[in-house]
Amino acid sequence: MEVVEKVQTESDAHFNFKPRIQSGKDVLTVRDVSKSFDGQPLFENISFDIHRGDKVGIIGANGAGKTTLMKTIMGINRPARGAVTYNGEQISDLKAHLIVGRGIVYIPEGREVFPQMSVLENLEMGAFCKKYTKAQLDEHIAEVYELFPRLKERARQQAGTLSGGEQQMLAIGRGMMSDPKLIMFDEPSLGLAPVIVDEMFDAIVKINRTRKTPVVIVEQNAFMAMSISSRTYVLEVGRIVNSGGSRELLDSPDIKKAYLGG
Repeated sequence: MEVVEKVQTESDAHFNFKPRIQSGKDVLTVRDVSKSFDGQPLFENISFDIHRGDKVGIIGANGAGKTTLMKTIMGINRPARGAVTYNGEQISDLKAHLIVGRGIVYIPEGREVFPQMSVLENLEMGAFCKKYTKAQLDEHIAEVYELFPRLKERARQQAGTLSGGEQQMLAIGRGMMSDPKLIMFDEPSLGLAPVIVDEMFDAIVKINRTRKTPVVIVEQNAFMAMSISSRTYVLEVGRIVNSGGSRELLDSPDIKKAYLGG
């Protein structure tokens, strides 16, 4: 429970990300979304909501459809049925770059940094869809360096030479460069040492707390996802089979048996 304790007690007074608070309640609405491949359903009739300031976990075993669902929301895949609405606008038919331009950022599984570019160049690429002044660009880079000081130390280093944990920091930092209004993290703990996993999840909580930015954490590591989220959806074989408050689900015998080894 180390991460939970750190999240609840750590002060954010030193953390300078500016809150991006918007009016209204729902940021993202997914309604009856389905997707198939070669006639085989990948997921069916998926519905959920993301609210202002939310921390939402989506858990499930490998192959449950979590990543495909995220890519469908991002416009990388097109849904066969259903609708995705963002800030009141249906975005189901929009291309991915237009969805990014509207403020949704997806941090993919496997990090996918630009290996031949430096850390700094990777961060600058994260702002490609923004028309920042030099001062604004420098401010966003400084904010990322405050979140991950190690990236500042390695600013001129090629991204491909970084450790797995440092590449994950870079992937998150690059996503922050576009001033997101919603961030979706796909398996942020994958392949990382436990101490680095704690650091990644602490960073996610700080982003949510200080910016009021809603975050979605898609994870096989159910304990970590539920430890920092307020609500959790359980995805199995392409269907949401359970949902509710994360703390309540952590105490559920069925969840413990299926995902927590209990």
